[in-house]
Amino acid sequence: MELKQYLKMSQQLVMTPQLQQAIKLLQLSRAELEEQVQQELLENPILEMEVEAESPDAVRKQIETGPDEEAAHDRSEQLDQGVTEPRKKDDEFDWERFVDDYAEYSSNPGGNDVRLSDDDMPTLEQTLASRPSLADHLEWQLGMMQLLEEERRVALEVIGNLNNDGYISADLLPQIAEDQGVDLSEVETVLTEVIQQLDPIGVGARDLRECLLIQAKHYFPRDDLVHQLIDKHLEHLEKKNVAPILKDLDCDIEDLQGAMVLVRELEPKPGRNFAGSGEEPQYVTPDVYVVKLGDEYVVQLNEDGLPKLKISSFYQNQMKAQGRKGDKREKEFIQDKFKSAVWLIRSIHQRQQTIRKVTESIVRFQRDFLDQGVEHLRPLILRQVADDIGMHESTISRVTTAKYVHTPQGIFELKYFFNSRITSNQGADLASESVKQKIKKYISEEDEKKPLSDQRLCEMLEAEGMSIARRTVAKYREMMNIAPSAQRKKVF
Repeated sequence: MELKQYLKMSQQLVMTPQLQQAIKLLQLSRAELEEQVQQELLENPILEMEVEAESPDAVRKQIETGPDEEAAHDRSEQLDQGVTEPRKKDDEFDWERFVDDYAEYSSNPGGNDVRLSDDDMPTLEQTLASRPSLADHLEWQLGMMQLLEEERRVALEVIGNLNNDGYISADLLPQIAEDQGVDLSEVETVLTEVIQQLDPIGVGARDLRECLLIQAKHYFPRDDLVHQLIDKHLEHLEKKNVAPILKDLDCDIEDLQGAMVLVRELEPKPGRNFAGSGEEPQYVTPDVYVVKLGDEYVVQLNEDGLPKLKISSFYQNQMKAQGRKGDKREKEFIQDKFKSAVWLIRSIHQRQQTIRKVTESIVRFQRDFLDQGVEHLRPLILRQVADDIGMHESTISRVTTAKYVHTPQGIFELKYFFNSRITSNQGADLASESVKQKIKKYISEEDEKKPLSDQRLCEMLEAEGMSIARRTVAKYREMMNIAPSAQRKKVF
């Protein structure tokens, strides 16, 4: 064994901070990009935000050449047209006019001649920044009850262990009793006699049966049939299995039908209407629009709301004025911030152009979808788009994450257009999403008293030339949140 030194040449990719920033911006959603830009505006004094949109060419020209005579001429024209330029110096500031304007436009009631009555003012609920949570709502009710200190501590502990739907796990009760130093029976007493009596009715239940039974006894205290239906036959009720219910409860089918209607009116998730419990609506702003002009589809970026960045002319003039003079640390600071600002503007511009290229490629592949709808969606993979526009698959994956496009068929995430391939007996391959839509269409047109089973759906797809296994049909049905045939069945 011996040690030797030798030279070796090789190529490797170095992830510079600038490249990492460009990749990060590429995969950000629209909201995240706006937040990132606002953060950069706070940290980098070189960056400024344009009030009016400028073209990428104008921004690039400003970066390369800086302020020129044409820009000064434009500013003079704006002044001639009545557009006032922000004052540069403190000694030119008109403080008297500022005070008058503040008194006129301030939200202070003393500076406004319009007087609103109490009826015109918004209510307290309308001025709340956020809705109360389930725990806040229950603790507010608890504060108006006369309880022993020990009972109040146990009740607060129980409320703190409720999930978003208003349920509590039975396994947690012994732990609560141990933490509070009380018997398990005392915790159960507080749960049933205090927590389960609060609004919303059904909160604090340990399972679905107990939740529905609490509500039934509250809303229908004299309807024993509803109570027995929930207590004894909840499984049969879920599967629409009427025969054993009629046999055990010895009731008429009309009475059972009425009881089942009442049970359907109960709330299985009593905590869903409070903040933090159910899913809040997510409003989507499309990143790009696809518009049909004549026989062609045109891709247009949506830049409304995105901050328009530019390089501060003040710091550009500072760099020119200093030249070789000036403090070295100041020059290095300005140069570093200048390079960072330029790279950010170029990265955002590159991000927008990449989104445009990917969308244009998707439009070329999915022309039938844009013309005729979801059932004509073609199977598509990332490699096809990557080869079409000359980019890497990882870049396409980052671009299509959390990006949305507005099309004549609706708003879709860009990843929606990438589907697995399903072979058809008729020769044409189908996208998995189009098969899902066919399954959804079959179920929407089924007889509610005799819903289609997964095997029957498989046979119907086979008749149209799509050979799909029954388990695949069941998987697609579950992905669309469609219940099995036994749960979709309507007896009455």
